[in-house]
Amino acid sequence: MARKPGLLLPLLLLLLGPAPARSFGQLPLILNTWPFKNATMAAWKTLAAGGSALDAVESGCATCEQQQCDGSVGFGGSPDESGETTLDAMIMDGTTMNVGAVGDLRRVKNAIGVARKVLEHTTHTLLAGEAATKFAESMGFINEDLSTNVSQALHSDWLARNCQPNYWKNVIPDSSKYCGPYKPPTMVKRDGIAYKDPAHSYSHDTIGMVVIHKMGNIAAGTSTNGIKFKIPGRIGDSPLPGSGAYADDMVGAAAATGDGDILMRFVPSYQAVEYMRRGENPTTACEKVISRIQKYFPKFFGAVICANVTGSYGYYSEMLTYLYTLHFEFNYTVTFRRIQLMGKGSKGGQLEASRRSGDNSADWFMTPKVKTEMRYDRTLCGNG
Repeated sequence: MARKPGLLLPLLLLLLGPAPARSFGQLPLILNTWPFKNATMAAWKTLAAGGSALDAVESGCATCEQQQCDGSVGFGGSPDESGETTLDAMIMDGTTMNVGAVGDLRRVKNAIGVARKVLEHTTHTLLAGEAATKFAESMGFINEDLSTNVSQALHSDWLARNCQPNYWKNVIPDSSKYCGPYKPPTMVKRDGIAYKDPAHSYSHDTIGMVVIHKMGNIAAGTSTNGIKFKIPGRIGDSPLPGSGAYADDMVGAAAATGDGDILMRFVPSYQAVEYMRRGENPTTACEKVISRIQKYFPKFFGAVICANVTGSYGYYSEMLTYLYTLHFEFNYTVTFRRIQLMGKGSKGGQLEASRRSGDNSADWFMTPKVKTEMRYDRTLCGNG
Protein backbone atom coordinates (compact mmCIF):
# COMPACT_ATOMS: atom_id res chain seq x y z
CA MET A 1 0.00 0.00 0.00
CA ALA A 2 1.71 3.19 -1.12
CA ARG A 3 1.46 5.93 1.46
CA LYS A 4 1.39 9.67 0.73
CA PRO A 5 3.49 11.98 2.92
CA GLY A 6 1.52 13.90 5.53
CA LEU A 7 1.78 17.69 5.27
CA LEU A 8 2.69 18.08 8.94
CA LEU A 9 5.34 15.40 9.10
CA PRO A 10 8.82 16.72 9.88
CA LEU A 11 11.29 16.35 7.04
CA LEU A 12 14.85 15.15 7.40
CA LEU A 13 16.99 15.56 4.29
CA LEU A 14 20.06 13.49 3.48
CA LEU A 15 22.40 14.22 0.58
CA LEU A 16 24.32 11.27 -0.86
CA GLY A 17 26.83 12.47 -3.43
CA PRO A 18 25.09 13.64 -6.58
CA ALA A 19 21.79 12.04 -5.60
CA PRO A 20 18.87 14.41 -4.91
CA ALA A 21 17.74 15.06 -1.38
CA ARG A 22 15.32 12.50 -0.04
CA SER A 23 12.60 13.00 2.54
CA PHE A 24 12.59 10.76 5.61
CA GLY A 25 9.59 12.39 7.23
CA GLN A 26 7.65 9.09 7.33
CA LEU A 27 10.52 7.16 8.83
CA PRO A 28 11.48 4.95 10.51
CA LEU A 29 9.49 2.05 9.11
CA ILE A 30 9.31 -1.58 10.21
CA LEU A 31 7.56 -4.01 7.90
CA ASN A 32 7.27 -7.78 8.22
CA THR A 33 5.27 -10.73 6.92
CA TRP A 34 2.70 -12.72 8.89
CA PRO A 35 0.92 -11.86 12.17
CA PHE A 36 4.11 -11.82 14.26
CA LYS A 37 3.34 -8.71 16.31
CA ASN A 38 5.89 -9.41 19.04
CA ALA A 39 8.64 -9.53 16.45
CA THR A 40 7.52 -6.19 15.02
CA MET A 41 7.44 -4.64 18.48
CA ALA A 42 10.87 -6.02 19.38
CA ALA A 43 12.32 -4.37 16.29
CA TRP A 44 10.58 -1.09 17.15
CA LYS A 45 11.91 -1.12 20.73
CA THR A 46 15.41 -1.65 19.38
CA LEU A 47 15.11 1.42 17.16
CA ALA A 48 13.57 3.44 19.99
CA ALA A 49 16.56 2.57 22.17
CA GLY A 50 18.94 3.93 19.54
CA GLY A 51 19.71 0.72 17.69
CA SER A 52 20.54 0.49 14.00
CA ALA A 53 18.38 -0.95 11.25
CA LEU A 54 20.51 -4.13 11.40
CA ASP A 55 20.00 -4.33 15.17
CA ALA A 56 16.24 -4.01 14.69
CA VAL A 57 16.06 -6.75 12.07
CA GLU A 58 18.12 -9.07 14.25
CA SER A 59 16.04 -8.45 17.38
CA GLY A 60 12.76 -8.82 15.51
CA CYS A 61 13.70 -12.11 13.87
CA ALA A 62 15.33 -13.38 17.07
CA THR A 63 12.07 -12.79 18.93
CA CYS A 64 10.27 -15.01 16.43
CA GLU A 65 12.95 -17.68 16.84
CA GLN A 66 12.56 -17.61 20.62
CA GLN A 67 8.76 -17.65 20.50
CA GLN A 68 8.62 -20.26 17.70
CA CYS A 69 6.33 -18.08 15.62
CA ASP A 70 3.58 -20.23 14.14
CA GLY A 71 5.87 -23.27 14.47
CA SER A 72 7.57 -22.19 11.25
CA VAL A 73 10.36 -20.10 12.78
CA GLY A 74 12.91 -21.27 15.32
CA PHE A 75 13.38 -24.55 17.16
CA GLY A 76 10.83 -27.30 17.57
CA GLY A 77 9.10 -26.97 14.20
CA SER A 78 9.13 -28.29 10.63
CA PRO A 79 11.12 -31.50 11.16
CA ASP A 80 12.83 -32.92 8.09
CA GLU A 81 12.51 -36.52 6.90
CA SER A 82 14.88 -37.68 9.61
CA GLY A 83 12.96 -35.80 12.31
CA GLU A 84 15.52 -33.03 12.79
CA THR A 85 14.70 -29.32 12.86
CA THR A 86 17.20 -27.15 10.98
CA LEU A 87 17.23 -23.39 10.48
CA ASP A 88 17.84 -20.87 7.69
CA ALA A 89 18.38 -17.15 8.24
CA MET A 90 19.82 -14.09 6.51
CA ILE A 91 20.51 -10.44 7.33
CA MET A 92 21.49 -7.75 4.81
CA ASP A 93 22.90 -4.26 5.27
CA GLY A 94 21.57 -1.97 2.55
CA THR A 95 24.27 0.62 3.25
CA THR A 96 27.29 -1.61 2.60
CA MET A 97 25.50 -4.38 0.64
CA ASN A 98 27.08 -6.88 3.02
CA VAL A 99 25.17 -10.06 3.85
CA GLY A 100 25.45 -12.78 6.47
CA ALA A 101 23.47 -15.99 6.18
CA VAL A 102 23.21 -19.57 7.41
CA GLY A 103 21.45 -22.53 5.83
CA ASP A 104 20.66 -25.97 7.22
CA LEU A 105 21.95 -24.75 10.61
CA ARG A 106 21.78 -27.55 13.17
CA ARG A 107 21.50 -27.50 16.96
CA VAL A 108 21.75 -23.73 17.37
CA LYS A 109 18.57 -21.81 18.18
CA ASN A 110 19.56 -18.24 17.29
CA ALA A 111 19.95 -18.52 13.51
CA ILE A 112 19.62 -14.79 12.81
CA GLY A 113 22.29 -14.12 15.43
CA VAL A 114 24.68 -16.53 13.73
CA ALA A 115 23.91 -14.89 10.38
CA ARG A 116 24.85 -11.52 11.90
CA LYS A 117 28.17 -13.00 13.01
CA VAL A 118 28.82 -14.25 9.48
CA LEU A 119 28.24 -10.68 8.26
CA GLU A 120 30.45 -9.06 10.90
CA HIS A 121 33.29 -11.53 11.32
CA THR A 122 33.84 -13.17 7.93
CA THR A 123 34.22 -12.14 4.29
CA HIS A 124 31.77 -14.90 3.32
CA THR A 125 28.05 -14.55 2.70
CA LEU A 126 26.57 -17.98 3.51
CA LEU A 127 27.64 -20.88 5.74
CA ALA A 128 25.69 -24.13 5.80
CA GLY A 129 25.19 -27.43 7.61
CA GLU A 130 27.50 -28.82 10.26
CA ALA A 131 30.21 -26.34 9.32
CA ALA A 132 27.82 -23.50 10.12
CA THR A 133 27.17 -25.09 13.51
CA LYS A 134 30.92 -25.25 14.21
CA PHE A 135 31.23 -21.60 13.25
CA ALA A 136 28.35 -20.72 15.58
CA GLU A 137 30.02 -22.55 18.45
CA SER A 138 33.25 -20.62 17.81
CA MET A 139 31.20 -17.42 18.10
CA GLY A 140 29.86 -18.47 21.50
CA PHE A 141 26.47 -19.94 20.58
CA ILE A 142 25.23 -22.99 22.47
CA ASN A 143 24.94 -26.37 20.75
CA GLU A 144 21.57 -27.82 21.81
CA ASP A 145 18.84 -30.07 20.48
CA LEU A 146 16.24 -28.19 18.42
CA SER A 147 13.65 -30.96 18.66
CA THR A 148 10.64 -30.74 20.97
CA ASN A 149 7.75 -33.04 21.82
CA VAL A 150 5.74 -31.22 19.16
CA SER A 151 8.26 -31.73 16.37
CA GLN A 152 8.77 -35.35 17.36
CA ALA A 153 5.02 -35.96 17.27
CA LEU A 154 4.79 -34.32 13.83
CA HIS A 155 7.48 -36.64 12.55
CA SER A 156 5.93 -39.77 14.06
CA ASP A 157 2.58 -38.92 12.53
CA TRP A 158 4.23 -38.34 9.14
CA LEU A 159 5.89 -41.76 9.26
CA ALA A 160 2.55 -43.35 10.18
CA ARG A 161 1.05 -41.78 7.04
CA ASN A 162 3.59 -43.53 4.82
CA CYS A 163 5.72 -40.38 4.68
CA GLN A 164 3.01 -38.25 3.06
CA PRO A 165 3.52 -35.59 1.88
CA ASN A 166 7.12 -35.58 0.69
CA TYR A 167 9.26 -33.87 -1.92
CA TRP A 168 10.48 -36.76 -4.05
CA LYS A 169 9.56 -37.51 -7.66
CA ASN A 170 10.60 -39.95 -10.38
CA VAL A 171 11.87 -42.51 -7.88
CA ILE A 172 11.21 -46.02 -6.69
CA PRO A 173 9.39 -47.03 -4.59
CA ASP A 174 6.49 -44.77 -5.50
CA SER A 175 6.96 -41.71 -3.26
CA SER A 176 3.23 -40.92 -3.37
CA LYS A 177 2.48 -44.18 -1.55
CA TYR A 178 5.54 -45.33 0.36
CA CYS A 179 8.42 -44.18 2.52
CA GLY A 180 12.00 -44.38 1.28
CA PRO A 181 14.83 -44.89 0.92
CA TYR A 182 14.29 -43.93 -2.71
CA LYS A 183 16.33 -44.63 -5.79
CA PRO A 184 16.02 -43.42 -9.38
CA PRO A 185 14.49 -45.96 -11.77
CA THR A 186 16.43 -47.06 -14.84
CA MET A 187 14.06 -45.14 -17.10
CA VAL A 188 12.53 -41.93 -15.84
CA LYS A 189 9.69 -40.03 -17.47
CA ARG A 190 10.54 -36.36 -17.02
CA ASP A 191 7.98 -33.98 -15.58
CA GLY A 192 9.15 -30.89 -17.45
CA ILE A 193 8.33 -27.78 -15.46
CA ALA A 194 5.12 -29.16 -14.00
CA TYR A 195 4.62 -27.71 -10.52
CA LYS A 196 4.34 -30.10 -7.60
CA ASP A 197 3.55 -28.83 -4.11
CA PRO A 198 2.66 -31.84 -1.97
CA ALA A 199 2.73 -30.02 1.33
CA HIS A 200 -0.05 -27.98 2.83
CA SER A 201 0.24 -24.38 1.71
CA TYR A 202 0.46 -22.95 5.20
CA SER A 203 3.80 -24.64 5.86
CA HIS A 204 5.63 -21.67 4.33
CA ASP A 205 5.56 -19.05 7.11
CA THR A 206 9.01 -17.48 6.98
CA ILE A 207 9.37 -14.17 8.79
CA GLY A 208 10.71 -11.58 6.39
CA MET A 209 11.47 -8.16 7.86
CA VAL A 210 12.38 -4.78 6.36
CA VAL A 211 13.58 -1.91 8.55
CA ILE A 212 14.26 1.63 7.35
CA HIS A 213 16.01 3.77 9.96
CA LYS A 214 15.01 7.41 10.47
CA MET A 215 18.29 8.39 8.75
CA GLY A 216 17.45 6.27 5.72
CA ASN A 217 19.70 3.27 6.44
CA ILE A 218 17.96 0.07 5.34
CA ALA A 219 18.28 -3.54 6.47
CA ALA A 220 16.35 -6.69 5.72
CA GLY A 221 16.36 -10.22 7.06
CA THR A 222 14.64 -13.56 7.28
CA SER A 223 14.41 -16.56 9.58
CA THR A 224 12.67 -19.91 9.16
CA ASN A 225 12.86 -23.61 9.93
CA GLY A 226 11.80 -24.38 6.37
CA ILE A 227 9.11 -26.70 5.15
CA LYS A 228 7.90 -29.73 7.07
CA PHE A 229 9.36 -33.11 6.07
CA LYS A 230 11.90 -31.63 3.66
CA ILE A 231 14.69 -33.83 2.36
CA PRO A 232 17.65 -33.43 4.76
CA GLY A 233 20.09 -30.84 3.50
CA ARG A 234 17.44 -28.78 1.71
CA ILE A 235 17.96 -25.01 1.90
CA GLY A 236 15.17 -22.70 0.81
CA ASP A 237 15.09 -19.14 -0.44
CA SER A 238 15.23 -17.47 2.97
CA PRO A 239 19.03 -17.33 3.45
CA LEU A 240 19.73 -16.37 -0.16
CA PRO A 241 20.24 -12.63 -0.73
CA GLY A 242 17.91 -11.41 -3.42
CA SER A 243 15.53 -14.31 -2.84
CA GLY A 244 14.49 -14.25 0.82
CA ALA A 245 15.19 -10.53 1.21
CA TYR A 246 17.18 -7.68 -0.31
CA ALA A 247 18.04 -4.13 0.76
CA ASP A 248 19.65 -1.13 -0.90
CA ASP A 249 19.82 2.27 0.79
CA MET A 250 19.49 4.01 -2.56
CA VAL A 251 16.16 2.34 -3.38
CA GLY A 252 14.43 0.35 -0.67
CA ALA A 253 13.98 -3.26 0.36
CA ALA A 254 11.81 -6.32 -0.13
CA ALA A 255 11.21 -9.72 1.45
CA ALA A 256 9.40 -12.82 0.27
CA THR A 257 7.47 -15.66 1.85
CA GLY A 258 6.02 -18.80 0.31
CA ASP A 259 7.33 -21.79 -1.59
CA GLY A 260 11.07 -21.24 -1.32
CA ASP A 261 12.01 -23.84 -3.91
CA ILE A 262 10.14 -21.80 -6.49
CA LEU A 263 10.98 -18.36 -5.13
CA MET A 264 14.75 -18.82 -5.29
CA ARG A 265 14.57 -19.42 -9.05
CA PHE A 266 13.32 -15.87 -9.59
CA VAL A 267 15.28 -13.84 -6.97
CA PRO A 268 12.03 -11.97 -6.21
CA SER A 269 13.28 -9.61 -3.53
CA TYR A 270 16.11 -8.34 -5.73
CA GLN A 271 13.75 -8.04 -8.66
CA ALA A 272 11.24 -6.04 -6.63
CA VAL A 273 13.94 -3.60 -5.54
CA GLU A 274 15.05 -3.22 -9.16
CA TYR A 275 11.47 -2.46 -10.21
CA MET A 276 11.38 0.26 -7.56
CA ARG A 277 14.73 1.55 -8.79
CA ARG A 278 13.09 2.03 -12.20
CA GLY A 279 10.35 4.11 -10.62
CA GLU A 280 7.61 1.59 -9.84
CA ASN A 281 5.69 2.10 -6.61
CA PRO A 282 6.10 -0.67 -4.00
CA THR A 283 2.75 -2.36 -4.67
CA THR A 284 3.33 -2.52 -8.42
CA ALA A 285 6.86 -3.81 -7.89
CA CYS A 286 5.56 -6.65 -5.70
CA GLU A 287 2.78 -7.49 -8.14
CA LYS A 288 5.15 -7.67 -11.11
CA VAL A 289 7.40 -10.10 -9.25
CA ILE A 290 4.55 -12.50 -8.44
CA SER A 291 3.14 -12.23 -11.97
CA ARG A 292 6.50 -13.22 -13.45
CA ILE A 293 6.64 -16.35 -11.29
CA GLN A 294 3.08 -17.32 -12.20
CA LYS A 295 3.89 -17.35 -15.89
CA TYR A 296 5.89 -20.50 -15.21
CA PHE A 297 4.15 -21.81 -12.11
CA PRO A 298 0.43 -20.89 -12.20
CA LYS A 299 -0.21 -22.63 -8.86
CA PHE A 300 2.59 -20.77 -7.11
CA PHE A 301 1.90 -19.91 -3.50
CA GLY A 302 3.61 -16.88 -1.95
CA ALA A 303 3.80 -13.16 -1.24
CA VAL A 304 6.26 -10.27 -1.46
CA ILE A 305 6.46 -7.12 0.67
CA CYS A 306 8.21 -3.98 -0.57
CA ALA A 307 9.21 -0.58 0.84
CA ASN A 308 11.01 2.34 -0.77
CA VAL A 309 13.33 4.94 0.72
CA THR A 310 10.50 7.40 1.43
CA GLY A 311 8.68 4.96 3.69
CA SER A 312 6.00 4.01 1.17
CA TYR A 313 5.26 0.30 1.25
CA GLY A 314 3.23 -2.30 -0.60
CA TYR A 315 2.63 -5.99 -1.01
CA TYR A 316 1.17 -8.59 -3.32
CA SER A 317 -0.12 -11.95 -2.20
CA GLU A 318 -1.23 -15.24 -3.72
CA MET A 319 -1.90 -16.69 -0.31
CA LEU A 320 -3.69 -16.03 2.96
CA THR A 321 -1.19 -13.83 4.74
CA TYR A 322 -0.70 -10.88 7.01
CA LEU A 323 1.40 -7.76 6.82
CA TYR A 324 2.55 -6.06 10.00
CA THR A 325 4.03 -2.58 10.09
CA LEU A 326 5.27 -0.03 12.55
CA HIS A 327 5.52 3.51 11.28
CA PHE A 328 6.32 6.88 12.81
CA GLU A 329 3.72 9.61 12.46
CA PHE A 330 3.70 13.31 13.36
CA ASN A 331 4.57 14.08 17.03
CA TYR A 332 6.54 10.82 17.23
CA THR A 333 3.49 8.65 17.75
CA VAL A 334 3.95 5.14 16.44
CA THR A 335 1.23 3.63 14.31
CA PHE A 336 1.00 -0.14 14.38
CA ARG A 337 -1.03 -1.76 11.61
CA ARG A 338 -2.14 -5.34 11.15
CA ILE A 339 -3.37 -5.98 7.64
CA GLN A 340 -4.92 -9.30 6.69
CA LEU A 341 -4.82 -10.26 3.04
CA MET A 342 -7.12 -13.05 1.97
CA GLY A 343 -7.41 -14.81 -1.33
CA LYS A 344 -5.85 -14.76 -4.74
CA GLY A 345 -4.22 -11.54 -5.88
CA SER A 346 -4.42 -9.47 -2.68
CA LYS A 347 -2.40 -6.29 -3.02
CA GLY A 348 -1.69 -2.92 -1.48
CA GLY A 349 -3.90 -0.82 -3.74
CA GLN A 350 -7.02 -2.43 -2.32
CA LEU A 351 -6.11 -1.33 1.17
CA GLU A 352 -5.52 2.24 0.01
CA ALA A 353 -9.00 2.39 -1.52
CA SER A 354 -10.59 0.78 1.53
CA ARG A 355 -8.98 3.23 3.92
CA ARG A 356 -10.20 6.17 1.89
CA SER A 357 -13.74 4.83 2.14
CA GLY A 358 -13.76 4.13 5.85
CA ASP A 359 -10.46 2.89 7.32
CA ASN A 360 -11.04 -0.85 7.61
CA SER A 361 -7.54 -1.55 8.88
CA ALA A 362 -6.72 -2.44 12.47
CA ASP A 363 -4.60 0.31 14.07
CA TRP A 364 -2.78 0.48 17.39
CA PHE A 365 -1.42 3.88 18.46
CA MET A 366 1.43 3.99 20.96
CA THR A 367 3.33 7.02 22.22
CA PRO A 368 6.79 5.87 23.37
CA LYS A 369 7.57 6.34 27.08
CA VAL A 370 4.38 8.35 27.65
CA LYS A 371 1.23 6.31 27.45
CA THR A 372 -0.37 3.58 25.40
CA GLU A 373 -3.72 3.83 23.68
CA MET A 374 -5.43 1.18 21.58
CA ARG A 375 -8.17 1.35 19.02
CA TYR A 376 -9.41 -1.77 17.25
CA ASP A 377 -11.20 -1.49 13.94
CA ARG A 378 -12.23 -4.15 11.46
CA THR A 379 -9.42 -6.11 9.83
CA LEU A 380 -9.24 -5.65 6.10
CA CYS A 381 -9.70 -8.70 3.90
CA GLY A 382 -8.68 -7.99 0.32
CA ASN A 383 -9.67 -10.11 -2.65
CA GLY A 384 -8.12 -9.68 -6.09
